[in-house]
Amino acid sequence: MADSDIKSLKVKEKQEVSTPAEQTRPGLVFNPNVDIFETNTQITLMADIPGVGPEDLSIDLKDGTLTLSADTASVEGPDEVELLVEYETGKYFRQFSLSEVIDQNKIDAQLKDGVLRLALSKVEKAKPRKIVVKTE
Repeated sequence: MADSDIKSLKVKEKQEVSTPAEQTRPGLVFNPNVDIFETNTQITLMADIPGVGPEDLSIDLKDGTLTLSADTASVEGPDEVELLVEYETGKYFRQFSLSEVIDQNKIDAQLKDGVLRLALSKVEKAKPRKIVVKTE
């Protein structure tokens, strides 16, 4: 890799979802940061959703749209008073349009250490085969 290809790493702060739609619930809504990787057999999507447990996470698939949504609660205890707060809590929301390349019946989700890993298997392509000619 040439030196010109190396990019410096920059910390990206949580970004609130900017949408023209009006919210019906109070609070912040964030777009989780994602990385997407591809192999010949699957696409892997990794989403950063710190503070989210499996019980707070919803993954839905409808009409070719994959929707991730999750809620994070405030981390302070009942007897604690906020002195400094840099970690914002709220709701995570992000949607992805799936192409016909993805086998929608073979999607696997794992959540570990605040990172959601979705394995989106690709459909099997038609395999070359020899056609046997039968006689009657």
